[in-house]
Amino acid sequence: SPSFAYENHKGGITKLEDLKGKYVYIDVWATWCGPCRQEIPHLQKVEKDYHGRKIEFVSLSIDEKKDYEKWRKMVTDKSLGGIQLIADKNWSSDFTMAYSVNSIPRFILIDPKGNIVDADAPRPSDPALRAKLDELLK
Repeated sequence: SPSFAYENHKGGITKLEDLKGKYVYIDVWATWCGPCRQEIPHLQKVEKDYHGRKIEFVSLSIDEKKDYEKWRKMVTDKSLGGIQLIADKNWSSDFTMAYSVNSIPRFILIDPKGNIVDADAPRPSDPALRAKLDELLK
């Protein structure tokens, strides 16, 4: 999987390498994206149900720089969990280019060694996601 290093809502920078040893489920989203926002309650439930297991949930916002404060406020106001990151250069970020992200929401699943398991993983609202996680986290 292509690496990344982005600003973490809680402070500092988080890199893909920091998450090695765990599965990583990445939610690529933006504050202005209606379908992305609809997935939030489902993602929060999945995060809660799989808490303490060998998986990290990363939400990567591709909001524009002008919406930085809007992103920070939304993460706080909606008590978004997991690891909340914001990409540089929004749609032109290295991440969106490396993964050919041309629409959102987009979900990507990476294995503990950093390999892509599914570059277009099921949404949190899709029961197929839980089936896949249950299989991988046996």
